[in-house]
Amino acid sequence: MRQKRAKAYKRQMNVYLHTFKFREPFQTIVDSEIVLNCEKASFDIVKGLNRTIQGETKPMITQCCMQALYDSKNQSAIDIAKKFERRRCNHREAIDPVECVLSIVDIKGENKHRYVVAGQNYDLRIKLRRVPGVPLIFMNRSVMVMEPMSQATARATEIFERKKLTKGLNDAKYAGVANDEEEKNEKGEENPQSKKRKGPKGPNPLSVKKKKTEQKTTAAKGESGEKKPRRKRTHKKVEDGESTTGDGNDKNGEEQNTNEVASEEKH
Repeated sequence: MRQKRAKAYKRQMNVYLHTFKFREPFQTIVDSEIVLNCEKASFDIVKGLNRTIQGETKPMITQCCMQALYDSKNQSAIDIAKKFERRRCNHREAIDPVECVLSIVDIKGENKHRYVVAGQNYDLRIKLRRVPGVPLIFMNRSVMVMEPMSQATARATEIFERKKLTKGLNDAKYAGVANDEEEKNEKGEENPQSKKRKGPKGPNPLSVKKKKTEQKTTAAKGESGEKKPRRKRTHKKVEDGESTTGDGNDKNGEEQNTNEVASEEKH
């Protein structure tokens, strides 16, 4: 498959994925004519479908199409079709394969089960072009080709995209929410979503440099946060090198003063 054609098929399948909600593995309805055509050209139909759709496929065939293959008496084509999953069409008697495939794909003008149709019959493809969201695949000589998007599919895609753009404006559900918010704003009521989170207005106290006085007080405090008790000085150094207790010096000084006062009274 050429790169340009592969990109076009990928772009087209993305439309079916997003707009019509297709999912892998893609359920692919195969008619009897394309099975005979692929058998004649020695073309692997399963690999061709996976390569064309660029995804995993699940080939399916109806009982009416199988009866058409039995009538052709092509045993190799019958063996290929027997490997596919059988799709019940609920027809007691076998009908034309075109009408059978059309009855299971076109349900009230809609591809309800999201089928990909691999059909070689031209009349079948013309009728399925009127149904939006039906990818059509056929064999062009020995090459499997996907048809361009039909007008019905393109129209349904355009309507879908337009609805997405105007959903909030036209939908009463969304319009009611918008009107309630406008009324609250007019009355001055606060919107719970617009409330700001309360927090400290000043700088972060952990990032602020401490003052010098605070540093001194924290240094004076211990690990428990209490001030350290000051140690009492028991000895007092004298310049001459003698060390006496402060209480002893005071007592000696007092005794000397009393002795001097007593001697003066005697005289």
